[in-house]
Amino acid sequence: MINQEPKIVFEYFDQLTKIPRPSKKEEKVIAFLEAFAKEHDLPFKKDKAGNVLISKPATKGYENRKSIVLQSHMDMVCEKNKDVDFNFDTDAIQTYIEDGWLKAKGTTLGADNGIGVAMELAILASDDVEHGPVECLFTVDEETGLTGAMELERSFFESDILLNLDSEDEGEMFIGCAGGKGTMAEFEYTKTYADPNRVYLQIDVKGLRGGHSGGDIHLGLGNAVKILARALYELGAEVDYELASIDAGNLHNAIAREGHAVIGIDPSDKESVAICINNFSALVQDELKGVDDGVKVTVSTTSTPDFCIDLESSDRLIAALIACPHGVLTMSHAIEGLVETSTNLASVKMQNKEGDDDVLFVETSQRSSHDSLLEMVGDMVTATFSLAEAYVYERDGYPGWEPNMDSEILKVVTDSYKRLFDKEPQVKAIHAGLECGLFKEKYPQLDMVSFGPTMRDVHSPNERMEIATVQMVWDHLLDILKHAPVQA
Repeated sequence: MINQEPKIVFEYFDQLTKIPRPSKKEEKVIAFLEAFAKEHDLPFKKDKAGNVLISKPATKGYENRKSIVLQSHMDMVCEKNKDVDFNFDTDAIQTYIEDGWLKAKGTTLGADNGIGVAMELAILASDDVEHGPVECLFTVDEETGLTGAMELERSFFESDILLNLDSEDEGEMFIGCAGGKGTMAEFEYTKTYADPNRVYLQIDVKGLRGGHSGGDIHLGLGNAVKILARALYELGAEVDYELASIDAGNLHNAIAREGHAVIGIDPSDKESVAICINNFSALVQDELKGVDDGVKVTVSTTSTPDFCIDLESSDRLIAALIACPHGVLTMSHAIEGLVETSTNLASVKMQNKEGDDDVLFVETSQRSSHDSLLEMVGDMVTATFSLAEAYVYERDGYPGWEPNMDSEILKVVTDSYKRLFDKEPQVKAIHAGLECGLFKEKYPQLDMVSFGPTMRDVHSPNERMEIATVQMVWDHLLDILKHAPVQA
């Protein structure tokens, strides 16, 4: 049990940590939400995508307030350290508290966006919260494709005001977000038998922080795909080798934390490789000092594989990974400090999503506040891999959310914050993608704000949530509901 305040919120969050809820596998949490609604005798419904809506009538004296829909996504990013034995399909998240932060033991915490779900459940379950009509929307598969928001029925909820509880910096109120899309590349290759006379070495990149490819892209964090490609590219100038395997990164919306490759070399080159990798590791550590201090690039002997990748294909792949852009490309001219356009070189695998081997699969994701720049950066990545003779295709994108400084609910949110905390909130747009852009596309009349407690290193096993800010956001949310706009 997480014995923290606000007690009711942490009670529900604790229950969520025990329910497996990977993206696209939300059946157990959907069943939990439906059982919750039945237990509290609240109207609920589920659409074809699996999104759940639970409604609660206004408390006495607040019947004249405008209806508000509170929204969070029920799925979570499932990332763990390689030395941690954990099954996200069956196991409960193991939480602990350190220096005022709630953390998980070797895995993602799931506060993104479990804490938003917990706050909605707490409001639905409470009998002492003053509010107008409330709808609570829980969406599926936000993390791996925004599927729930994309497939949401246009008449699924009735409110014209939406509060998204999926932001990660207390005191920051978001009124806009970037649009995004994914660009994938596939390199077909020929398997060649591994030469038993060669020595096979494994090169590992580890110790990186990782992070959210939207919210953390401006931090200059190390990218395991890029670092591994650089190591292999530099080795190619020193020794002849054959590439047997390569694997780095995992999720399209996470900055790659770990990676490894297996190469085969002439035994006489073993010392040269060790020196080259040690020198390269020192260079990378110096480059990332103060940003990703834990980074290490190591080399060790490994067993002889069955097959290797043909030399021509591996050369094209590594050259393309070196050339592929990664990171911030442009900053906003309208909002100071806002990343406008970026791209994330997310992963490289030995097979594509359909499980086909003989295919080297590269996944990238692009974000921008401007549709034209989103197309531009997608074209840039496409051109890079096309020049390397890969098959390139795009994943369906999602729209951005244009800021509205004249928003009625924004005024309620900011006035409430100033009244409660005697300071001005920061009104911002965010580079990460939010479901709000898709909601706005289907419900053009929606008036929206996104906010939430402070979290760090989401989408990585270092994910943590600052406990004190949960109370602040909870108090803020209750005050917003109490002062919701009055119906015309």
